Formats: sequence, C-alpha cells, structure tokens
Amino acid sequence: MTNKVVDQNNQPQEDIKSLLADQVLMDLMNERKSERRWKWIKRFTFSTIGALLFAVYLAFYASSLGYRLIPNTEIVGVVNVTGSIGSGQLASAEELVPVLEKAFNSPKVKAIALNIDSPGGQPFESERVGQTIDRLKSETGKPVYAFIGNTGASAAYLLALHADKIIAGRYSLVGSIGAVITGWDLHKLAEKFDVIQRVYASGVHKNMLNPFVAMSKESEAKAQKMVNQMAVVFTDEFKSKRGAKLKEGFDYTTGEIWGGEEALAIGLIDEIGTIEGVVSNEWHAKTHDFGPTNQAKGFLPQLGTKAVEKVLALVE
Repeated sequence: MTNKVVDQNNQPQEDIKSLLADQVLMDLMNERKSERRWKWIKRFTFSTIGALLFAVYLAFYASSLGYRLIPNTEIVGVVNVTGSIGSGQLASAEELVPVLEKAFNSPKVKAIALNIDSPGGQPFESERVGQTIDRLKSETGKPVYAFIGNTGASAAYLLALHADKIIAGRYSLVGSIGAVITGWDLHKLAEKFDVIQRVYASGVHKNMLNPFVAMSKESEAKAQKMVNQMAVVFTDEFKSKRGAKLKEGFDYTTGEIWGGEEALAIGLIDEIGTIEGVVSNEWHAKTHDFGPTNQAKGFLPQLGTKAVEKVLALVE
C-alpha cells in the first residue's frame, strides 16, 4: 500500500494560479461584452442616422411631387383637375375619387376648391367624379367651389357644374357645351395605294368608325343621332344646375367657348376671380394641395405617388 503525499507548500501557488485564471477569464468576458455593446451602439447610431437622412430625402421628394403635411389649422382642400379627362389620365375617376374622399373627410378641411384646367374629355369620367362630389357634399356639408384656370370646357365644365359656385378669370375659356364623336376617314388614301381592308361585321353600324372604310349614310345618321342625344343630356343637366342664372333666350348649344367676362354675363360662371384671391378673402384660410399630381423624375422614381401618400399618412 502506497501513501500519497500532498505538498502543502504548493497549495497556495495553485490557488493563486486559479484566481489569476478566473480573473483573466472574467476580464476577457467583460471585454467581449463591451465590444458587443459598442458594436450594437454603432449599428443603432448608423441606422438612426440613415433613417433620418432617408426621411429628409423623402420629405424633399414628397415636396417635389406636390405633397404637404396637412396643417393643424383649418384649411381649404385643393383638388386638381388638370389635362384631358379620361380613363388612365391624371384627371380620371380612378385618380380623383380617392383624392376627393381624403379631402372631404379630413377634419381640418373647411371647404373644397376644384382647381380646373382642362379642355374636357370623356363625359362618363366626369359623371363618376361629379356624383362623388354630390355624395360627399351631402355627407359632410362642406362647400365646393370650382376655379377655372386657362380652360374649363366640355366635360371639364360639366364637372364644374357640381360645385356650389363656379369662378373663372377674365382670360379663362369656358363652355363648349355639347358632345362630339371624332374619327379619321382614310379610305380614299387606302384606295390610292390599292390597299383593301377586309371587314366582317355583324351589323350595319358595327364598323361605322373604321377609318379605312367609307361610312354609310345610315351610319352617319346614327353617329349624329348619338351626338345629339348626348348633347341633350348635357344641356338638360347644365340648365338644371344653372337655372335662373342663365340669360333668357340665349343659345348655349353651339359648342363654342367664351372668355371669362362674357361667361359671367351669360350665366356660365358666378364670379370673376382666382383661387388665391377668393380663398384669402372669403375663407381666410390657407390652401392644402391634395393632388392628384404627376410623379416627379429623379432618384427612386419607382417610389411613386401612392407610396408617398402611404408614408405621409403615417406621420399626419
């Protein structure tokens, strides 16, 4: 049997080594924690700076698109009807209806200003937008003024009829009450080059607007009948909206346009003025442009106006 001898002199040295190892290990762990902490601080700092820089850029980009944060004071909401009225255009029901909904339903908006500068376009698009205006006026009780800029004609004037008051400048062009169907007649040019188009139509009027085939007398009569019917509907709506303001015995159905002062004299508009002057004098409020507006080109062009609207909606 062998007895194990423990050297009592070496025990303190082993304890010291163990303590030193533990201290070194603790120091290393603290150093690692400190490194990780600073790493997260640096990441958070750079992320915050990046987010702030992007927010600043987005604010400038949104400003270039015409968007502004809605002020906390009472405002007049401006809705733009610019360019040709039609499906797929900036002045379409698809673009205008959501803008009108937002403007009418904003608690800060005390009145709506339709900023019109359009030669007209598709009457059905005007009908959709006009019915939306009538509904929102009834729901909110907010007044609507139509301001005609350079031009407010045909379907654009039809849209203005849904406002409580129509205002135009002295140099504005107003009117063009009526309807029109246009088409090219190229059949003689095709004959000159011996070009023949084969057409198989199911009815006598199915091919009536084909530019490479001469229009029959029956189709010409049909087209004129359609135009006359639409003109009657337009004229009836015009007279019902303007009522006693119209000049007695005056023919409004010639399709012509009138300058601002003459338009006032015959009852097409209610006042000569501009959007800036009327808003300032009558409502004593600032304006806020709700759009729609064209997307500006530049960095991140794919962002688009709808994306900007969603981002701005989060901070309004």
